[in-house]
Amino acid sequence: MATNLIVTTGDAVEGAAIQAYLGVVRGIAVRVPTPTQGFQALGKMLSGNWQAGAEMYAEVCEAVRSKAFERMVEHARELGADAVIAMRYDATGVGESTSEILAYGTAVKLRYPDVKPVHG
Repeated sequence: MATNLIVTTGDAVEGAAIQAYLGVVRGIAVRVPTPTQGFQALGKMLSGNWQAGAEMYAEVCEAVRSKAFERMVEHARELGADAVIAMRYDATGVGESTSEILAYGTAVKLRYPDVKPVHG
């Protein structure tokens, strides 16, 4: 089982060859601000503190992105992956204030070249 999983938006891991493609991995999370969060953010925005209101929404979004990422990594580890390449996020609106956040990529096994000592 991979303990130090590499995640990259690139199509390769520098210094390693892709030994096997294990398939697409994904993690899904749903963003639903609680009524309290929504009212607090709206209240700040209506009182002229747009930055604070926007920051409250950003915190909710970041938490759900992190959860989707964690689930994707867990899925890759279940497959025995060494890395996830071509990682991306996607979001789909489900309702007025609800979004599905998807983290996805391709799980791969890596092979590192043998390093031969140089004798002088």
